[in-house]
Amino acid sequence: MSTLPPCPECQSGFTYEDGSGHIICPECGHEWSAQAQENTESDERVYRDAAGNVLQDGDTVTVIKDLKFKGAGGVVKMGTKVKNIRLVDRDHDIDCKIDGIGQMSLKSEFVKKI
Repeated sequence: MSTLPPCPECQSGFTYEDGSGHIICPECGHEWSAQAQENTESDERVYRDAAGNVLQDGDTVTVIKDLKFKGAGGVVKMGTKVKNIRLVDRDHDIDCKIDGIGQMSLKSEFVKKI
């Protein structure tokens, strides 16, 4: 017996598959394709730097252009090395700590992996 995934709408575990390849939830009535469920499981966001290299948590990157930031009115200079980055799923997709500046969020398009 195969294990069917829970309903993506109501998280019910009482899902069943009909003869046409659809999975149905009897509690909320939601229907979805079993093939679409397999495709969504492998959809992970891939973060790339300005050169197209894949970024991962803990990487060291270099800033490729001067970046002005709000708040104290400072600038992150081109060539600044940023160690131990953390990738997040937001507009600015890198959280990091820059020596002399502190906590910052950067966009991956403005960095290059070392």
